[in-house]
Amino acid sequence: MRTTHLDMDALRSFVTGVDAGSFARAADRLGRSTSAVSAQLKKLEEQTGTSLVRKAGRGLTLTDSGESLLSYARRLLELNDEAVSAVRGVELEGWIRLGLQEDFGETLLPRVLGRFARAHPKVRIEGRIARNAELLEKVASGQLDLALAWDMDPAQTTGQRIASLPLCWLGAADAEPMWRADQGEPLPLAALEAPCLLRTIACEQLDRHGLSWRIAFVSPSLGGLWAATAAGLGIALRTTMGKPASVRPLDAPAYGLPALPSLGLALHRADKDIGSSGEQLNAIIVQTLRETLPADWLLP
Repeated sequence: MRTTHLDMDALRSFVTGVDAGSFARAADRLGRSTSAVSAQLKKLEEQTGTSLVRKAGRGLTLTDSGESLLSYARRLLELNDEAVSAVRGVELEGWIRLGLQEDFGETLLPRVLGRFARAHPKVRIEGRIARNAELLEKVASGQLDLALAWDMDPAQTTGQRIASLPLCWLGAADAEPMWRADQGEPLPLAALEAPCLLRTIACEQLDRHGLSWRIAFVSPSLGGLWAATAAGLGIALRTTMGKPASVRPLDAPAYGLPALPSLGLALHRADKDIGSSGEQLNAIIVQTLRETLPADWLLP
C-alpha cells in the first residue's frame, strides 16, 4: 500500500483554523488568503480520504475524523517544530530568566520547559513564580527576560497580548456555597495575601454592586486558596486556569453575585536584547498558549 505523507503546511492551517475558531481568522494569523487556507484544508481531506469539517449554522465544526486528526496534527507539528528548532539552534547556550503567574505553573510551565529543553539542552532557564506587580517590576528592571502576566489595560500594556480570560466566582465542587445575596450576610471571600490584583478586583466588584463582604481566608499561595475554597471556607475570584477538580465556577446570577470582566494575558519582555534563546522561548510560550487555551479566549 502506498504511504500517504500528510502536508505539514496543510496540517498547520487545519490546527490554526480550529484554534482560531474559523479558517478566515486562521488566514489572518498565517498571513495567507482565505482561499489558500481553504485549498489546504481540501488537500488534507483528499490526503486522508475523509471529510474533516462540516457546516454547523454559520460556522464549521469538526467531524469525528477531524477530531481524531486534530490530536495527531498537534503532535506532528510539535515534533516538526521541535526538530527544526533543535537543528537550527543546536549551538544555543546561556540562560534565560522567565517569570509567570502561579496559575500557569502546573498547566503551562512543564510543557513549555520540556519543549524548550529538548530543542536547546545547553540553555538554562531560571524560573520565578510571582504576583503580577512583582513580575512587571522585575521585567521592567531587566531582572527577568520574559514574564507572563495579567493585563488589565490594553491601552497601557507594553507586552504582547495573547488572550482574554473570563473571570469567575468559584466555590466547592461538592457542596453549595453557604451564602446568597438575599441572606443579608457578608460574603466570605477567600483570597491571596495583598497586594493581589484579583483580590482587588473582587473587592471592587462587590463594593460596586453594594454587596457586603469579609475576608474569610487568606493564603500566601494559590494551592492554599484552592484548598480553602474546596473546603467551603469562602468564595474565590479567579480564572479557571489551573483550577483543581475540587473547585467549580458558580452561576453568578443564581447567587446574586456580580458579573465579572475578562482579564487580559500578556507576554512581557525586558527592554533589551534577549538573544536567540529568549526569542525561541518567547515563540514556544506563545505557541503553547495558543494550543492550550480555548479558542474563544485567544486574541487575533
